[in-house]
Amino acid sequence: MTLTTVLQTIIGGLGMGSVYGMVAIGFSIVYRAMGLVNFGHTDVLMIGAYFMATLLLTAKLPFVLAILLSAVATGVLGLLFERVLRPLEGKDLNLMLIGTIGFGILLEAVAILVWGSVGTAVPIPPSIHPFRVGSVVILPYYLVIMAVGALCVALLHLFMTRVKLGIAMQAAAMDPPIARAMGVNVARCNALAFALGSAIAAVAGGLVGPLLYVSPAMGASVGIKGFAAAILGGLGSMPGAIVGGLLFGLIESFAASRFSAYTDVIAFAVFTVVMLVRPTGIFGEQTVDRA
Repeated sequence: MTLTTVLQTIIGGLGMGSVYGMVAIGFSIVYRAMGLVNFGHTDVLMIGAYFMATLLLTAKLPFVLAILLSAVATGVLGLLFERVLRPLEGKDLNLMLIGTIGFGILLEAVAILVWGSVGTAVPIPPSIHPFRVGSVVILPYYLVIMAVGALCVALLHLFMTRVKLGIAMQAAAMDPPIARAMGVNVARCNALAFALGSAIAAVAGGLVGPLLYVSPAMGASVGIKGFAAAILGGLGSMPGAIVGGLLFGLIESFAASRFSAYTDVIAFAVFTVVMLVRPTGIFGEQTVDRA
């Protein structure tokens, strides 16, 4: 493998890894807040991608505005879903898990009814052209994905550390009973966790749409890798979600460059080995038990 190929592989891996990292952040936010794995999160990503594609191709909105509006729409969807699950919170975690699975199945059925089962091709914005640095041809869209991913992480960090509601969310995640005693509305914090996770998933889905075929099945293909990235980094850890996503993207990219037919097999084989060595992930589990 030449140096040129290595650099191109790294850029592609970091681009897709940024998508997986954003998906992993969505999983980790909800898990950190409620101790719940939201299995419907993968289909929220798919709905976000369809929203973006519809706004871009049918409503003819600018690419950035289409992604922002799809993030808002799926954020509201996350709020509604949390409200449905709220009566079960703290009572039956198993039913909540089943509820998230059912929610994902419902979203996939709705997507097929509204957009059909064939799928939609979304073009990369025409203003983004490949450019050459020495002998390396770089697709700027991967750089755009990385930049947006970094912006989402930075904004989330500022919200969680500088904004009163974000600080309250962290308090509610660390110890709900004490947070309630201090006047924190834990239910509202959990709803916000769902909304933020869903909005970030929509951004990830909208960004990856032009690289893949937007279809009802895309949530499973992209979302499962985002979930693996969250576990790889340490489910519940925000830094772990980012690192896990980038690592998974790089592993997948290098595997595809040499053994394209076995990309997923190799990526998940490496993931399995890491989990055997460190079952709690790279950064360890950073949440409390809600069961």
